Amino acid sequence: MSSFFLAAKSILPLFLVILTGIGMVRIKAVHPGWVDVLNKYALWIGLPSLIFVALVRLDFRFSEYSSLILSNSIYLVVCILLTFPVSALFKTSIKTKRTLFLLLGFGNISYLGIPLITSALGAEALGSAILISAVYPIWMFTLAIVLIELTGHEKVHILTILKKLGTNPLLIAVFLGMLASYFKFPVQGAVMKTLDLFGQSVTAVVLFSLGIFLGSQEIGSRKEWWPVIGLSMVIMILLPGIFYFLAKGSGMTTIQFRASILDSAMPMGLTAYAMTEQYQLNALLTGRLVILSTILAAIILPIWIVVTA
Repeated sequence: MSSFFLAAKSILPLFLVILTGIGMVRIKAVHPGWVDVLNKYALWIGLPSLIFVALVRLDFRFSEYSSLILSNSIYLVVCILLTFPVSALFKTSIKTKRTLFLLLGFGNISYLGIPLITSALGAEALGSAILISAVYPIWMFTLAIVLIELTGHEKVHILTILKKLGTNPLLIAVFLGMLASYFKFPVQGAVMKTLDLFGQSVTAVVLFSLGIFLGSQEIGSRKEWWPVIGLSMVIMILLPGIFYFLAKGSGMTTIQFRASILDSAMPMGLTAYAMTEQYQLNALLTGRLVILSTILAAIILPIWIVVTA
């Protein structure tokens, strides 16, 4: 029990920032419109800066992270494909089936995952957290989107998919960071210090934004929450649990293994929610899942921190 409280204490400041956002929007000190502005800052400036600076200092070698990249890729592909048996078993609508392609595998691995992993596991886990956050959007904007479009009887737009991958700020930051690391980009100087300032600011920004989003949502009826409770257990306990046992012999280091399991157990993120709105999927279910899974994360994630230790 003491280990649980120590784990919870290590990530408590992150959830206090989220609670601050909830409180501020509830007392109308901030407006829900802030979410879009803060998320754009994080997506285009804060997180890319954090990723670039971390990779330059990481001295990245692909051979050291190949097991991490492969293991997380296999996990995501399996989660995406699980949509077919799950939707058949529960006889979901086509709209919900298409939504599940996003819900079963894609948690909040960037906005919450990166700061939580570094807070719980230490600065040495930052490289693993960043590389995992690069793997997830690759599969989201390829396999998941292709299946969403195919099951919706829509034409698959390959150029659009490639454009989304090529213009994703996080993937661009990973690519440039790896290049800079390989060519020994100087870690001192005004440019790096500026990027470092942006990177240091992003954790509070994204968590405060998440709090504003949670605090501005309507509670809804009790009936709407039963499927959400079930999905939360699946994405935060069942699937990460399977990953935990299967990934033990994957060749990942202890830090890589722990970071991978924690990221697989992350609550639903705003990126998946935005995608459900863009493709006119079940945004109500996704929004409820963001709310409940984030609340449950305050209990479930410390348990995973202890278990993986």
